[in-house]
Amino acid sequence: MRIKPLLAPLALAAAIAPAMTAAHPHIFVDLSLSLRIDDQGQLLGVEVTWAYDDFYSLLIFEDRALDNDFDGELNAPELQQLQGFDLNWSDGFEGDTYVTRSETPLALAAPQPLSTEVRAGRITTTHFRPLAEPQDVDGLTIQIYDPTYYTAYDLEMRVQLPTATNCVASVQEANLDQAYTLVEESLYSLSTAEAEDAFPEIGQSFADTVRISCAHGS
Repeated sequence: MRIKPLLAPLALAAAIAPAMTAAHPHIFVDLSLSLRIDDQGQLLGVEVTWAYDDFYSLLIFEDRALDNDFDGELNAPELQQLQGFDLNWSDGFEGDTYVTRSETPLALAAPQPLSTEVRAGRITTTHFRPLAEPQDVDGLTIQIYDPTYYTAYDLEMRVQLPTATNCVASVQEANLDQAYTLVEESLYSLSTAEAEDAFPEIGQSFADTVRISCAHGS
């Protein structure tokens, strides 16, 4: 598994003072995407699956008084309490999903919950982000990232397309050396107080990029 490493930003933290401690993620999510494409080659939306790390899952259990027998599983009533817990988004939150064409953002509608599961102590949820208007899928780009890098997403090439489509998804992995250099440069330019009050939005630098291409323009 190619997890965005925590050690590199921590090493930088020792070099550039307390502000750097905010530069590493606190939540780690294994990510997978499934694209919904119609018969005309139009992208209808993206199914997004988030598998949360063990520690964050445990915090959610404790906060909601779930898994009181500590077996890493939830019974049906407990699981029902967890449904949609991560979809109560505040105004202005983009859902960390970004679909673009030629660097122009495409509008996404509100998330639709699909499933919530707990396996071996880890919470996994899936939701659907429909496009506000379906788009020709050929040439689209998708990134999943938290602008503040509080949450780190690990895609690890997990992108599914309908089997009948003549399109393919290629994943360009983030240049982590370049991303950490950007973090260092951004924090050097700020005082500790400034970094704490307005931490630079560097999350996109750590994001893998999914590019969709179709034979004959789909």
